[in-house]
Amino acid sequence: MRAGDVIALTEVYDTYAPFLFDYCHGLLRDRVEAAGALRNTLIMAREHVDRLGEPERLRGWLYALARKECMRRRESPNRHTGQEAPEAGDDELDEEQHARREERRALAFSALAALSGRQREAIDLAARHELDAVDLAGLFGIPPEEAARLLDETEEDLANALNAALIAQNHWEDCPSVPALTESWPLTTQAARSLTRHVASCAICGSRDTPPLPADRLLAVLPIAAIPGDLRLDVLTAATAADRADNRHAIAAYAEPFTMRGWPEPYESGSPRSRERAAPKKRKGGLLVAVGGAAAAIALAAVGMTVIGGSGDESSAVVAPESPTAAGDPSGSGTQGPPPVSDSPSASPSASKSPSKSPSPSRTPTTRRPTTQPPRSDHDDPPRPPRPQHPGTLQINGCDMDRDDACTITLTAVGGPVSWRVTGASDGLWARGSGRLGQGQSTGVRVSRDGGCWLVNQEGSVSFSPGGAASVEYC
Repeated sequence: MRAGDVIALTEVYDTYAPFLFDYCHGLLRDRVEAAGALRNTLIMAREHVDRLGEPERLRGWLYALARKECMRRRESPNRHTGQEAPEAGDDELDEEQHARREERRALAFSALAALSGRQREAIDLAARHELDAVDLAGLFGIPPEEAARLLDETEEDLANALNAALIAQNHWEDCPSVPALTESWPLTTQAARSLTRHVASCAICGSRDTPPLPADRLLAVLPIAAIPGDLRLDVLTAATAADRADNRHAIAAYAEPFTMRGWPEPYESGSPRSRERAAPKKRKGGLLVAVGGAAAAIALAAVGMTVIGGSGDESSAVVAPESPTAAGDPSGSGTQGPPPVSDSPSASPSASKSPSKSPSPSRTPTTRRPTTQPPRSDHDDPPRPPRPQHPGTLQINGCDMDRDDACTITLTAVGGPVSWRVTGASDGLWARGSGRLGQGQSTGVRVSRDGGCWLVNQEGSVSFSPGGAASVEYC
């Protein structure tokens, strides 16, 4: 890249672009904005590659450039919104695999919801994007010791939150306080934190054993945004075409200033360069008056398309965790900034079925979902657990075991998506499970009985949230 070799830029794109796009999408929640941010990131990298004195840190350096560009775009009042990317590999799952993944994803969302925004982003970058503490130090603009401490504390907090979520999922009947703290599933931020505090001080919950799960395996089920298949040509053209040199110089300026180490300094909200993009201006009384100003940026959702997608209670950060971006052009009148730059990539947002290979084997394309809220600082929350805006109702059909040991209850979502969970079963019956169904989708819940058939024509029930119960006949 330092020699200006186009082949080198092509190799950088093939190696890192699918994962950088997913990270940008987690911060921006819009495929057009994420594509523009990725394009600008690689242009910045090519223009500023001489600043990087540690070639082995190229991956982390690229993420630092991407984060700065995404933070700049989130502050723009003219950004593109409302077009989330499809999930990579989502069409490769059958119904049973999809239901099983949604159940595991709900557990991950519930655990991540207890973390702060900065923690969610840090653990996502470490577990799924393979960044270490030194990389995070450059990305967040903090000392390496502080970044290492952040990772250690986050891993400990996530383990405690996962333990609490597993107790809520599998041992909720053992402690009367747990059902009161977990009325919805996945857990909200408030519920996840309250539950984690309760479990830490409760003798009953504290005696329950839950299986440990490494962060990379827990986060492996989180959604991954599919990179547009035709974005590659657009990026390489924008980065190399002779007639676009002025645009490249303007884009490269957005990465400045750099630290003594050669890393981009974290984006500062309200910086002069961000104000250059505060568009439309109109003339009033002979003076140019900026209309609108900087709009509030939308923070990441609870890890839906993220955690990075997270649970945005603070914007120090999913993933998370459902929003967007498309920055307007720097406007000329009276400004000293770079010339106008087009921020809308020509590439169409069609999903790529097979993301390019990468040295990040732990991030196998699978899935993604989010919500949003305005950030309160320069660090933003990653995506967090999704909450359906138009929930449907749960249609429940019971079953008859006859003299068998088990039968299957059928659940169907009617009128919209439904997040469901088993909330109890009558004496003699046992069932558990949770998940999310799209409109019209069905799934089965296996219910079994404990003993033999000493009496005939027995009947019990299994209850579900949202409200409802299935009648179960046996013997």
